[in-house]
Amino acid sequence: MAETEGGAVAEDVRRRIVRLLSSGALRPGDRLGTEREMAERFDVSRSTLRSALVPLGRAGVLERRTGRGGGTFVRAGLVEREAAERLGLPERLDATGHAAATALLGSVLRPAGEAEAAALRLDPGATVVEVERVRYADGLPLSLDVARFPSALVPDLLAQPLEQSLYALLDAVYGLRPDVTEEQVTVVRANEREARELAVPTGSPLLHVTRVAATAEGTPFELSDDLFRADRVRLVARRTSRSVDRAESRAADGVIEIGLGAG
Repeated sequence: MAETEGGAVAEDVRRRIVRLLSSGALRPGDRLGTEREMAERFDVSRSTLRSALVPLGRAGVLERRTGRGGGTFVRAGLVEREAAERLGLPERLDATGHAAATALLGSVLRPAGEAEAAALRLDPGATVVEVERVRYADGLPLSLDVARFPSALVPDLLAQPLEQSLYALLDAVYGLRPDVTEEQVTVVRANEREARELAVPTGSPLLHVTRVAATAEGTPFELSDDLFRADRVRLVARRTSRSVDRAESRAADGVIEIGLGAG
């Protein structure tokens, strides 16, 4: 269409994008293109396009990503989860109405590294089972997870269906429950492989969660490193008087609005 002065053209573009979203032609995670590509697609100037996109960005419908493969994307929804909870990610997603899926990238039995042995309280020469997976919510990559388990506690784990909830599997087959968990959270940048698995540009911020899970008796059985897409994460800490009184309290109760945690 021919462009005219004023806001009518920008409003028309905005409505066209909303119709694409409503019809399902555009879904969470879809890329609309760069500013130039979108201006050509809708036959408007780049300044008019920017005017059309601003309200959609403020409303959390669209987001801009920089770097290779960047542009404007349909923003993915958030998944709510309490920090350090005992629910596995599939159970949390199911409880909040999201579709969960898992892709197994690899699994192996190998000697524990020094840091792994210390975290899991293993003797020298002990082995661990390592499981690497990509987790999905509503068809979009959510996290890249690497979990290690003391092989003595999980015999024949490699023969089990590792695409399912690991916490449910560990409970049902080995009687292991994450009654005590400790998580440390940092922000890192995605390398090429991580970016590829999570469908984000290289260098994108990721939330790195290192977790140790233990039984009620204090036996550690899982050490994991999970990388979550930072564009789908919001962390809210909630402090209570009871948590402040605990000698071992670190950050009190928290809510992670995206599947922090394994399982």
